[in-house]
Amino acid sequence: MEVLQILHMNKGNDETSYAQNSKVQRKILSVVKPIIDEAVQKMLCSNIAPIGSMGIADLGCSSGPNTLLLISEIIDAIHATSSCSTSSTEFRVFLNDLFSNDFNTIFMSLPTTN
Repeated sequence: MEVLQILHMNKGNDETSYAQNSKVQRKILSVVKPIIDEAVQKMLCSNIAPIGSMGIADLGCSSGPNTLLLISEIIDAIHATSSCSTSSTEFRVFLNDLFSNDFNTIFMSLPTTN
């Protein structure tokens, strides 16, 4: 079997899509949240100079709502450690997964601004 037949996510937002069937992954994120918070706090508080720019990479992000949830949790952990960091930090977010995944679902889930 080809890799694409084995490693793929169902596209879109219908009832068989990954976006609608990723509750287990969301639960795991809630379990590891304290670990993320601790890692961010250690990283920021051990850095003597202010951080002007920070990159966050999700190298297996797939294409569901959990992708932006993970990024949001990391940014929230950074802001919660504000005594050790500056509020002017620029965030660069890199999302990467299989080229066949439907990243349009992620961008369509972003709120619109007026």
